[in-house]
Amino acid sequence: MRAALHRLQRNWGARLREYDVAGGLRAVFLENELLRVGVLTDRGTDIFEFLYKPRDLDFAWLAASGVRDARTFTTGSSEPFLDTYPGGWQEVLPNGGAPSSYGGAQYAQHDEISLVPWDYDVVQDGEDGVAVRFTVTGRKTPLRLVKELRVAAGEPRLRITETLTNESDVVVHLMWGHHITFGPPFLEPGCRVQLPDAVEAILHAEPLNDGGRRVRAGRFRWPRGEDEDGAEVALDVIPERGAASELLYLTDFADGRYEIVRAERRLGLRVEWDASVMPYVWFWQEFGRATGYPWYGRHYNVGLEPFTSYPTNGLAEAVANGSALELPPRGRQDFWLTATVVDG
Repeated sequence: MRAALHRLQRNWGARLREYDVAGGLRAVFLENELLRVGVLTDRGTDIFEFLYKPRDLDFAWLAASGVRDARTFTTGSSEPFLDTYPGGWQEVLPNGGAPSSYGGAQYAQHDEISLVPWDYDVVQDGEDGVAVRFTVTGRKTPLRLVKELRVAAGEPRLRITETLTNESDVVVHLMWGHHITFGPPFLEPGCRVQLPDAVEAILHAEPLNDGGRRVRAGRFRWPRGEDEDGAEVALDVIPERGAASELLYLTDFADGRYEIVRAERRLGLRVEWDASVMPYVWFWQEFGRATGYPWYGRHYNVGLEPFTSYPTNGLAEAVANGSALELPPRGRQDFWLTATVVDG
């Protein structure tokens, strides 16, 4: 579904824009005096732009290959997510992470809603605020997801509300998350990740690549891990390029929130969400040590990703460890998340 093509436009206050990018992907932009948020409606509702206007700073990191249309990628690969990964911010459902087989369905990486087109409707278009409702229905699963993105005039904040519905008469198991990543030009050595007190960290069982690990395996209180020699590692400080890649699962959130900031300038992004629905944050770290496909040592980025479940080994393992979300027959689950620029 397309929104009205001839709606009256504004160049002040809150406003909307709709046009094609990357050779044919439909995009919607929600904008006000401080913020412009670009959403790919033809590709999973990826947020590929989160521009803070006062500093001309985009918090949506772009991968080296940039935004590409997965529909035109014709190598025959079974991993279209990795082949066309643009960086930025994806929604993931119902398989988080590696390919997995569950309930008779075969899922690829972060399959299935992250690459398909979504329908959308404009639900508010006024100078005091704009909102767009996006809708997608699973092709492998009987799941329907409706989410509303909203930007109000004068606020550097994106508000997201969602409703996930099981449209079948059986229980559906799933992983659901927001794959939010940060990189240059915002991310730099010395940036800090600030979390509530008493958060626990669980290290991913296997190294991400052959470049070693920053911390040794186990569970520990954030942010102080230990390396293989027992020396303390401060995981809340982003290291220099060349540090080992790493993956942690953060949990035990009293309330769902984090900030990632340039400490000396107090400039960054605060993300808040309903931690009763997504009690984990996947903390993915890639600082240029991954030299194989698709990174080739080119990337310096982190992901701070609220999720219902862990680890990043796919749905079958999340079901086995009890962290997968169960949606009862004809059941629904609501969720909310906000992302706010912190400046000063």
